[in-house]
Parts: sequence; C-alpha cells; structure tokens
Amino acid sequence: MENENARTNFIWDAIDQDLREGRAQQVHTRFPPEPNGYPHIGHCKALVTDFGTAEKYGGLCNLRFDDTNPAKEDMEYVEAIKRDIEWLGFHWTGGLFYASDYYQRLYDIAEDFINRGLAYVDELSAEEMREYRGTLTTPGKNSPWRDRPAAESLDLFRRMKAGEFPEGRYILRAKIDMASPNMNMRDPAMYRILYKEHWRTGNTWCIYPMYDFAHPLSDAFEGITFSLCSLEFEDHRPLYDWFVEKAGFRAGDGKGYYGPRQIEFARLNITRTVLSKRYLRWLVESGHVSGWDDPRMPTLSAMRRRGYPGLAIRNFVEQVGLAKADSTVDVQMLDACVRDVLGESAPRVMAVLNPVKVVLTNVPDGWTDTLTMENHPDHPELGERQVTISKEIWIEKEDFEEVPPKKFFRLKPDGEVRLKGAYIIKCESVVKNEAGEIDHIECSIDLSSRSGSEGANRKVKGTIHWVNANDCAAFEARLYDQLLTEEWDNVSAEERKDVTAYMNKDSLQVVNGYCEHTLVSANVGDTFQFLRMGYFCKDRDSTAEKSVYNRVVSLKDSYKPQK
Repeated sequence: MENENARTNFIWDAIDQDLREGRAQQVHTRFPPEPNGYPHIGHCKALVTDFGTAEKYGGLCNLRFDDTNPAKEDMEYVEAIKRDIEWLGFHWTGGLFYASDYYQRLYDIAEDFINRGLAYVDELSAEEMREYRGTLTTPGKNSPWRDRPAAESLDLFRRMKAGEFPEGRYILRAKIDMASPNMNMRDPAMYRILYKEHWRTGNTWCIYPMYDFAHPLSDAFEGITFSLCSLEFEDHRPLYDWFVEKAGFRAGDGKGYYGPRQIEFARLNITRTVLSKRYLRWLVESGHVSGWDDPRMPTLSAMRRRGYPGLAIRNFVEQVGLAKADSTVDVQMLDACVRDVLGESAPRVMAVLNPVKVVLTNVPDGWTDTLTMENHPDHPELGERQVTISKEIWIEKEDFEEVPPKKFFRLKPDGEVRLKGAYIIKCESVVKNEAGEIDHIECSIDLSSRSGSEGANRKVKGTIHWVNANDCAAFEARLYDQLLTEEWDNVSAEERKDVTAYMNKDSLQVVNGYCEHTLVSANVGDTFQFLRMGYFCKDRDSTAEKSVYNRVVSLKDSYKPQK
C-alpha cells in the first residue's frame, strides 16, 4: 500500500476523521473471502486495501473465511487464498478466523432475535418469497407467517436445527420492513436448511447462516473497526448495520466499541479480462483452460505461475487507486507494472525462439571462444556469466531478410551486424534446401571486432542476440496473450454469458527454440529477460530433458495512459 508520505484517499480521510473524533481507537481491518474459488486480480483491490490500510496505520488485519455455504467450499481454496496473500507480501497480523468458528454464537443471536420479535420462521416457497418481495418500484407484502408467535417460531427453528424438516420447508427471516425502498431490508433470510457436510464442522449443523447475517456479525465479534469492501455491498450496509445494532454491538456496550464502519470503493475492472468466479470456474471445469493456475487465467495462482512478481500486482492496485465511481483499467497498465519490476530484477540471457543456423565460414572447425557477459546492465551486483561461441550459432529467423525493407538494420545479404557481446559478422551467402527454404546462412566473422577489445569500437547499425549451436539447450517457449478478444469489452452483460464467443484463439502459442545452458539449471519460478524477446519464467512443467518457459510479458515501453 502507499507509504506514509503518499497521497491520501477518501477511505483514509474517513479513517483519520474517526480516529480524531474517537469513534475508533485503532485501525482493525479484515479480508473476508469466501473459500469457493481461487482469488483473482479483481480481489486484489480489496486485499491490498484491507491489508495495506492496516499496515499504514500500524493496525491489525484479520484473515477470515466466510464459510457459510458448504455446498461450494473446499479446503483447497482456503490454502490457495493463504498462499496468494503471503505471495503478495502480507500476513494476517490480527489472526486467522472462520465464520464457522461463530456458528453457535450466531445461532444464539438468532434465537434471541426470535424471542425479541426481530425474526420469524417463514414457510413461503422460494417462488412465493420472490413474489412477496415486490420490485424496485413496488413494495413487498408481509408473509402470512410474519406475525407467527415467537414461541412457535422458536420451536420450529430448534426443530430445523434438529433436522426434522426437508430443505426448503422453513426459513428464518429477519422482521424489518417489507415496504423499504432498499430490497435488502425486506425481511431477508437469516438461516436456511441445508443437508451438506461442512468441510470444518462436518455434519454438526444442518442449518446454516446466510452470508448477510454472518458477515457483519463476524466483523463485530472480531472487533473490526473498518469494514472496507467494494461498491456492490453499498446497498447491504443498512442491513449489516441493523444486524450489528440489534445484536448490541454499538457504543454503549461498556467498551466504547462503535462496531464496524463499512466504507465502499469501486471494484476493479480490467479490459479483456473476466473477473467472475462463476465464469472462471466454468472455464476450468469445461476444459477451456488447463486449471485455475493456467497462465492465461486472471487468478493470482496463474499470475504467479506465469511469472508476475507479487510486488507488481501491489503496485498496479496502488496505481489504480481508490474511487467511488466504477471504471475499467487497460490491461496494458498491469503489463507495464510487471515490466517495471522485472526490468530492475530479472537477469539478462540469450534465447532464440524461432531459430535459423548461421555458419561462420572463416574460422576452422572446432574453433571456440569464451566471452564474459553482464547479467544486468544497471545492476553489477547481479554478476557476470561465461558464454561460448563456435563455428555454428543460432539466430532468430526474423533477424535475417533476403530482400530487406528500407531501414532494416539486422542481417541481410552483404550486410553486417554485431552479435550481442561478441563479434561483427557479415552475410556472404544463403544455402537453401530442395524445397527452397533456408537451410543455413554463411557469414564471415571479424575476429578483430571482439567485444572488450580495441576492435569493438567499430560501429555497425544492428545488434542481434544469438546462442552457440554447439553449446546450448533446447527449450519450449509458451507465448501467452489475453484469453479474451477486444470485442469482450464492447458487448452487453447478456452477450457475455457466452464467454466462448470471445475467446482469443491465439491466447497460447508454443514454439521450440534454443537457449543458454544457464536456463537449464534455473529453478522453477526463476524469471529472466530474454534479450529482445521479453520476460520469461521457468514453468513447473519443465523436465530434465527440456525446460519450459512462460512468456510473462513482451518488451515494450512503460504504459502511458492516453490523455
């Protein structure tokens, strides 16, 4: 998050005011994910805001899993979320909690609400409840069971807990106001019957609290002072406040606790990116991607596998900033943040993705030379490496043109280029196979032009990268692009239901090339700049026989938003 001297935002302004006026004695936030999927880049705005705000004020941030729906939750997602938070450089300084920790306490509050006439057991069907609820322009109407005696509701609620009724037979609802202009206040559900084994509590419970009931009260149980969340929860705030107040968590409890103050901010939207857990789950389960960590996915696990640095994600969220108005951020801004971080940290190496052979004709068979190359031009502390050159080398096919266009400064007939960190070579002839394709290029080498020698001062207009054909390793490069096409950004929500219609058929291209041997011994997750080709990260699919490298991002100038 932004440091102490950074610019402020409306959330920090509100926190400053509450601290000055005594409505809060400390900053205690929480990040409350539902463990029903892998976190994606859209979740990072809340994550960085919650944890970063606590860091800024020297406060605490809890990690709490709002695990109120056992039908969709799994320990796999819990562990994934914890890994992603730590990867981003955060830790739950306030502790690790689960809504299921509070099931008994929530149940006791529900019974208290019934006894105080604040809740009742209803038996309308789901379809009837929708009908009775009304619309945005018409008020709802009371359920026939709204005035059921408290003793009767309490008896039914206890029998619901005992497992006497089938799913859907009864539901516990808060008694608020069926004519409220806020639909969330029209007697919302508090508990439903659900015969699903919970991954933490097993079969102890067959009734489960609704998210809107458990979430604000879990905040209150933990003494959360600032509940920071996206704008989609703004209309839920009056309901959350109602539950918290009716349960007794407001000033006057003898502790001076005012309860959690909810402050909403605009969610993160990114071009050519789907940020719906439902859609992402479908992409995984339908086999359109290889899994939640497929490097084309917007999940944090996928970005980590692809090679994105955690710091780049944090920088991106901070640059987007906090606002009340929804907006969409260009995905190129995220790429630029990745480049900015990797540009300072990734060692430089040479790899050829689309190779064509060059034979140096004026050196004898067996000729070789060892060259010393820097690992980073701006960071000598990253050291140097030894690279060999021999009579045969690989260069990129795109670095040679038989009929070059104007201002083509790479290799061409009778033209000269410098091999990066090595020598100047000159194209003498092109040897083709029976199909008319280039078999290899014959070049002469100027041995007096060796980098580091006096002859290195001879200038030519082009410099290209290369690898020694007799001292290299084969590798697989996976070149990733956005999973969705640009059309995705210009269609309606209805049209977006068919995600497959907007999938980019070129989101993954696989090529086989050659690289320096140093890349073979790299660890999975190590990232390098392949000179002139982009940033690449070693993938877990690598084997002893062949390394696999994911392209993280291509090489481009830093992103500059249009004015």
